[in-house]
Amino acid sequence: MYDPVQLRTFLAVAQTLSFTQAARRLGVRQSTVSQHVRRLEDAAGRQLFTRDTHRVDLTVDGEAMLGFARTILEAHERAAAFFAGTRLRGRLRFGASEDFVLTRLPEILESFRRDHPEVELELTVELSGTLHQRLAAGRLDLVLAKRRVGDTHGELVWQDALTWIGAPRLRIDPDRPVPLVLFPPPGITRARAIEVLEEHGRSWRVACTSSSLNGLIAAARAGLGAMAHSRGLIPPGLAPVPAGAGLPELGDVDFVLLHGRRRNAAQEAADALAAAILAGGDRLLRGGGAIGSIGGRGGA
Repeated sequence: MYDPVQLRTFLAVAQTLSFTQAARRLGVRQSTVSQHVRRLEDAAGRQLFTRDTHRVDLTVDGEAMLGFARTILEAHERAAAFFAGTRLRGRLRFGASEDFVLTRLPEILESFRRDHPEVELELTVELSGTLHQRLAAGRLDLVLAKRRVGDTHGELVWQDALTWIGAPRLRIDPDRPVPLVLFPPPGITRARAIEVLEEHGRSWRVACTSSSLNGLIAAARAGLGAMAHSRGLIPPGLAPVPAGAGLPELGDVDFVLLHGRRRNAAQEAADALAAAILAGGDRLLRGGGAIGSIGGRGGA
């Protein structure tokens, strides 16, 4: 009843909230994406998205379809692998930025390990900038991280807005330097926060630096300052800084998958894990909350 190709297209649109971005990810025309969504809506008998010239949003039925689409595609992939008679093997070096330690990425990794028990999965959690460097040096096979504004490399998982967050009672004095809670260099959110403040002539000071997301969260909850963070991944206990604080807009950020250069069994495993992450990408964005931790040090 539900075509896997159409379901993959639906997931791409649901995760990026953009028909254009979904088309780029899938390598097809935007008209093809629209056609797939329309046919899936016809099959379901329900509208899955509301859309206008500026915005795409999931309907209530679209939210429900997310779970069904993942289940159907996961079953489809398991069946295809079983009857193909192939078993993935080898060592897979996977890097993830610490943005994901409070998301449902552990569930995706657990499912991948269950489906591919002969793959030796080695996880590195670090700054996005550091992960990019390690990938370029051939020390990682697959990376899930942010990319800098203007960069085009990598396979888009989703695009989100960056926002200023802090303790609910945090107050920013417009006449004093903005206290910042920051990752160390080469953190991408660190660079963006400092860049926009300086562009707007706003003075700032470092209130806390930590390579651990949990360390930054603790500092922000204590009211030490504001931090730049993905709007879809705001940790519990923190909230967007009110617009009245006068902090400049931070713009958008892309979360992407990047593949290494090894073309062997590890790359096959990397392709399989990338497919699993893309299929479950909406769980990363909407799955905030401490339901598991992928551990390690690092950040965004």
